[in-house]
Amino acid sequence: MKDKVVVITGASSGIGQALAVKFGSMGSKLVLAARRIDRLKDLEQQLKGVEILSVQTDVSREDDCKRLVEKSIERFGRIDVLINNAGISMRAIFEEADLKVLHRLMDVNFWGTVYCSRHALPHLLKTKGSLVGIISIAGHVGLPGRTGYAASKFAVRGFLDTLRIENLKKGLHVLVAAPGFTASEVREVSLTANGTPQGKSPREEDKMMTSEECADHIYKAVVKRKRQLILTFMEGKLTVFLGKFLPGLLDKLTYNHMAKEPDSPLK
Repeated sequence: MKDKVVVITGASSGIGQALAVKFGSMGSKLVLAARRIDRLKDLEQQLKGVEILSVQTDVSREDDCKRLVEKSIERFGRIDVLINNAGISMRAIFEEADLKVLHRLMDVNFWGTVYCSRHALPHLLKTKGSLVGIISIAGHVGLPGRTGYAASKFAVRGFLDTLRIENLKKGLHVLVAAPGFTASEVREVSLTANGTPQGKSPREEDKMMTSEECADHIYKAVVKRKRQLILTFMEGKLTVFLGKFLPGLLDKLTYNHMAKEPDSPLK
């Protein structure tokens, strides 16, 4: 990845920030995108010696995504890797959730990936580069209380799997990475039924995979040009396996697991 131009959305915290640190440490040139430009500038100061372009970006707006790609090309002349990492979550059962919450989830998680991918694709095809989507185990198995989140992540997986096939003979690498529960801010800003952030994670963050560990795995998967990455055994690989072969059992296990969360929306 030395001297490769890597564009990372949602780079202001969590997995996105950890990816920036990892790729930067391996000599990549970085384009960092997020709404919180102050966080990106702080990250620039942390990554001394790394060539970085920070672009304030709301991925739910196509014009912002187009500008992100244009500024990347203007600065570096190419794009080798696009990592669609920006995303938000929710925590509410469907019957109680304002539908605006689901729209917001789709706008950021799905349409953000579509917009960035659409404008970066011509440049990725020129470099035979890598198009990466960070989904979740919720992109393989429905999680109760996270209808909008699961729907958006399933949609991203279907979108990227299709792009891989469409560009099978053009040298494009497409990776769909599904972390398990990873320590990050995503649960703190997760939207409640009325669209307000819940403010506190319902899970023990210190017992989860760290963002840095997750970034290391994603980095290696990009280098090896893998098509799929499913992280963690119990909450990741085993869950996907059960979904294929024992779906009824998985439904019950998933419900019971999510219902144990503090203040779970499941009755």
